[in-house]
Amino acid sequence: MKYYRITGMTAALALLVGAIGCNNSSTKSTDQTDSTGGMDTTAAQTMDSISVTPIADSKQFPGADLQIASITAEKAGTDSAKVTVKYDVKNFKLTEMTDDEHATHMANSHDGQHIHFILDNKPYTALYKPENSVMVPLNSEHYLLSFLSRSYHESIKTTEASKLVKFKIDAAGKLTLDAAPKEPSLFYSRPKGEYKGEETKNLLLDFYLVNTNIASDGNKVIADINGQTFTLDKWGPYEIKGLPMGNNKVKLTLIDKDGNAVTGDNVSVERDIKLSEK
Repeated sequence: MKYYRITGMTAALALLVGAIGCNNSSTKSTDQTDSTGGMDTTAAQTMDSISVTPIADSKQFPGADLQIASITAEKAGTDSAKVTVKYDVKNFKLTEMTDDEHATHMANSHDGQHIHFILDNKPYTALYKPENSVMVPLNSEHYLLSFLSRSYHESIKTTEASKLVKFKIDAAGKLTLDAAPKEPSLFYSRPKGEYKGEETKNLLLDFYLVNTNIASDGNKVIADINGQTFTLDKWGPYEIKGLPMGNNKVKLTLIDKDGNAVTGDNVSVERDIKLSEK
């Protein structure tokens, strides 16, 4: 397996980067900056034809706030419950197109800005209205991460713009909220699904951290793309180039400062994505 690392030191020396505003989602930034803070976009990690590059600052949304107004459940059938989540959104407009250069060269939702609804670290559902319902089994336990997203699917990485909850459903379909999770966690967001035509040239790599930071001397994220491994030590958006047409695999894993996999419920996630010319 091949390894290549882009470090924060490389990017800092290239651009004299100031303070980075991408802290974790439980102790995330209070200055409302949630991108890589001007990381060197030329400092790409390249393995064979595939490259992973931190991309420039994204449009900021000072004061963007996401709250869970309610989360309820009711039994549906003999073995399932219907869970309904309603949100309050402030200082952020759902369905508005994000005015940012990244929207012109990455997959961009025609329906605009939205909420990423990630249940149990499975592929997210994009919400353009502040509510959603899902079916879950009785006698089950779940993690739900929700965060505000730009129209081209890049997350807003501030404490106020995201919420992680853990809940249980009992045999009667009753929902009980557990205490807020405290363990370091990594949630997968992008890339996702199928990309066609021009969308295949630049793919957004974006993930969400909870209860942890990543740094050159701390925890990191390993991105395994088709067996080629990239080490990421800055929390921000990245751009993947050079993927072949057809099926591709992307796996993200949270590791500690010594390179050991972090243990927990949400620390390693794999996705299959597909690229096609038309």
